[in-house]
Amino acid sequence: MPAYHSAFLQDTDVRVIGNFALLPLRTRTRGPAYTLSPLPANITNDLDIDPDSEHYDILDETITLFRANTLFRNFEIKGPADRVLIYGILFISDCLSRIKPEMNLLASQKALQTAALEQFALPGDPAFPLNALYQPPRDRVEAEALRGYISQMRQELVIRLLNRVYADGGAKPSKWWLSFTKRRFMGKSL
Repeated sequence: MPAYHSAFLQDTDVRVIGNFALLPLRTRTRGPAYTLSPLPANITNDLDIDPDSEHYDILDETITLFRANTLFRNFEIKGPADRVLIYGILFISDCLSRIKPEMNLLASQKALQTAALEQFALPGDPAFPLNALYQPPRDRVEAEALRGYISQMRQELVIRLLNRVYADGGAKPSKWWLSFTKRRFMGKSL
C-alpha cells in the first residue's frame, strides 16, 4: 500500500523556492504565504473542514495524513506539495515528542510555540536533515522568503495540532496522538 500524497500536487500556479511550494495557508500568523479566507461562522471547529472546501489547506491535509503516513519508511515525492507535506509531518512528529503525557494544554502550548519560533535549518544548510530531497534557495532573498514561510507554517501547525491533541477538553493530551511519538516518518526527524 503506497503512502498518501498531497492533494495540492495539481496546484501549478504557486510560487516555488528550490523545490518547496509556498502554498496558500488559512492563518492569522504574519508571513509571506498567500492567506486563505477565514472559516465561515457555521464551522466552529477546524476538525470539520471538508477536503473539497476552499478553506482546506496544506496544513489541514498534513495533520489529517500524519498518522497514516508516519507508518511508511519510503515516500515517493511527486511534486513540490509533497515536500511541504513531508516537512509538516516531520515537524508534527517533533512537536509530539515534546508533549509529555502529564502536560496540560497551557504547558504544551508554551513548549510548542517555543519550538515553532526557534532557529531552524533550511534546505542547503549542513544541519538540514533532508538535503538529498530538497534543493536550496538560489539566493538570500529566496532563503529569507522560505524561512518566513516555514516559520509561518510551523506556528500555524502548532495551533491546529494542539486543537487536535487536546480536543477532549485540555486536561491531558490524547493518548492516540502521543502513541506516534516514537514513529519516524521515512526514518528521519527534524
